[in-house]
Amino acid sequence: MDLPVMPPLLPMLAKATPALPEAPEGDWWFEPKWDGFRCIAFRDGDEVVLASRNTKPLTRYFPELIDPLRASLPDRCVVDGEIVVATGDELDFDALQQRIHPAESRVTRLAAETPAQFVAFDLLAVGDRSLLEEPLRERRAALEAHVRPNDAVHLTPGTWDRAVAADWFDRFEGAGLDGVMAKRADGPYEPDKRTQLKVKHLRTLDCVVAGYREHKNGDGPGSLMLGLYDEDGRLHHLGVASSFSVARRAELREELAPHVADDLSEHPWGQWADAAAHADGEHGRLPGGQSRWNATKDLSFTPLRPDLVAEVAYERVDNGRFRHSARFQRWRPDRDPGSCTFAQLEVVPPAELAGALAGTEPA
Repeated sequence: MDLPVMPPLLPMLAKATPALPEAPEGDWWFEPKWDGFRCIAFRDGDEVVLASRNTKPLTRYFPELIDPLRASLPDRCVVDGEIVVATGDELDFDALQQRIHPAESRVTRLAAETPAQFVAFDLLAVGDRSLLEEPLRERRAALEAHVRPNDAVHLTPGTWDRAVAADWFDRFEGAGLDGVMAKRADGPYEPDKRTQLKVKHLRTLDCVVAGYREHKNGDGPGSLMLGLYDEDGRLHHLGVASSFSVARRAELREELAPHVADDLSEHPWGQWADAAAHADGEHGRLPGGQSRWNATKDLSFTPLRPDLVAEVAYERVDNGRFRHSARFQRWRPDRDPGSCTFAQLEVVPPAELAGALAGTEPA
C-alpha cells in the first residue's frame, strides 16, 4: 500500500458541548452523530485496510464491507467514517459489539446475520493528493464527488443550516443516532485533536474500569470503579457506576472474572492500601480506605487489570469526581484505555452562587 496518507492514523476527535454553535450560516457544517465504531478506510487498488479509532485493525471483523468499499471508493483514497449495524429501523450497537470476535467461523456467520455498513463523512486523501490541510468545505465537496453510495456504503447527510441540525437532533434520536456533530467549515483535518463539537442526548464518558466492589448481598459486583488518566499517565478514580439488577450482577461476575488482577502491587491503585498515599496527596484520587461519611462501610475492592473501557452516563463532575453514581451504558471494546483521559470531560462554566440563590442571572 502506497498512499499520500498512510496508516497508522489517529482520527480527528470532538469535544462535548451542550448546544449547537450559534454563527452565521456557512461557518459550521452539521452532521448526524453515528453510533458505531469509528473507522478510517485505506484503499490502494484491490487492497482495503480498515483501522479503528485507536489504529487497531478492523478488516478481518467486517469482511462483508470490502467489496462494497471497492465498488464505492476511488481506486486510491483514505476515507474517515463509521461502521454501524442496523436491525430494523434503528442502529444496534450491541449487535455491532458482537462482531469483534477471535473465531473466524463466528466472524463469517455474523457477517451474514448482522451485516455492517460504512458511513463516510470525510475524505482525507485521493489519488496522490493528501487533503489533510484542505478546509472541510473542500473535503466535503471532494467526498461527494468521489464516493458512489451503495447498499452498504453511505454518505452521511449534512447541512449548513443550524435549524435543520436542531431538528435532526430530536428527530433522529429514535433511529439510534447519538446526536449532532458540528465541524468548522474552514478547519483542516487535525488527527487526534478535539477540534470538532458534538451535542449528545446523554452526557457520557468513556472510562477505564479498574475494579469492582461486591454488592452487599454478595451476589456479584454492585459497582464498577471508574477512572481516567491525567496528562502524566496516572489513573485517577472518578467514582462508580452502580444500580445493577440481580441478573446483571451475575452476568458482570462472569464478564469481569478474566480481568481480575492477581498482583495488587502492580495495579494503578495498588498504593491505596498505604494510608500515607491518602495523607500526602501525591497519588491523585484513589479508591479504598475508610469512608469519611460512614466509618463502618467497607470500601475494599477487587482489582481489575485496566484494559476494560465502559461508556457511562453521568450528571456532572465536580473536582474530579462524579457528583452522583454514573450509569453503565455499554462496553467499548473499540476504545484504547490509554485514550480515556480528562480531555473528554465537558467543562461546565462556573456560575455566580449569589445570583443563583437569588433566582436571578449573574451580572
